[in-house]
Amino acid sequence: MDVVPAAIDDALRRTIANGGRVCVLTGAGMSAESGLPTFRGTHDSLWSRFDPMRLATAEAWREDPALVWGWYRWRMRLVRDAQPNAGHRALAALAQRVPLSLVTQNVDDLHERAGSIVDAHVHGSLFALRCFACGRAHDGPLDDYVDGVQRIEPMRCAACGDRIRPGVVWFGEALPEAAWASAVSAAGRCALMLVVGTSGLVYPAAGLPALARRHGATVVEINPEPTALSAEADHVWRTTAAQALPLLVR
Repeated sequence: MDVVPAAIDDALRRTIANGGRVCVLTGAGMSAESGLPTFRGTHDSLWSRFDPMRLATAEAWREDPALVWGWYRWRMRLVRDAQPNAGHRALAALAQRVPLSLVTQNVDDLHERAGSIVDAHVHGSLFALRCFACGRAHDGPLDDYVDGVQRIEPMRCAACGDRIRPGVVWFGEALPEAAWASAVSAAGRCALMLVVGTSGLVYPAAGLPALARRHGATVVEINPEPTALSAEADHVWRTTAAQALPLLVR
């Protein structure tokens, strides 16, 4: 489809005409066209290939920090080698034209590298490193990136000597308070929410579209496949971020 569906086009035009805000909620599918694997839904997704309980929990870190750190260093390499796609660039352009809040579940930095200001990284960021024990931010240089998954001993905290961990939210951990507050605020005051490339399976982030609807917003899902959020959306556009968002901006 090379045109925006009429109902979605009308919703955006109505939002602009009334001076309303747009909130965009993005998930891993947003970066899939940049070559980054999603977490679920395909045969080569991350959680179809790796066990999250061995790689994405505080317990896994305590048990084998070198395994967990090596896996995340591999993912950092994937992100550093990737480039923002047309969808990322379109959102940056849209923010120049309408009041827009960007909330992402992604831990990569592709939105920022495309020129967007991200209001909330609700699941943290790969590169916002901190100490596992004392929480102090680590802003020193990273060691060399790795070509594949391998065991790597984590760096040490300059303050307490404990290990430096990735700045992501692991299973069983609370979301960053400030980021979550920003996400809730953005969902509650928008007139239009675009839900792009997320499976809608991970809460509490998956509850943001319902929150937006309760406050009167129109919710549009952009995803090539049905998701757990599809039934809650006012309009559904079955295409990818890199295909849909440039059309929406144009």
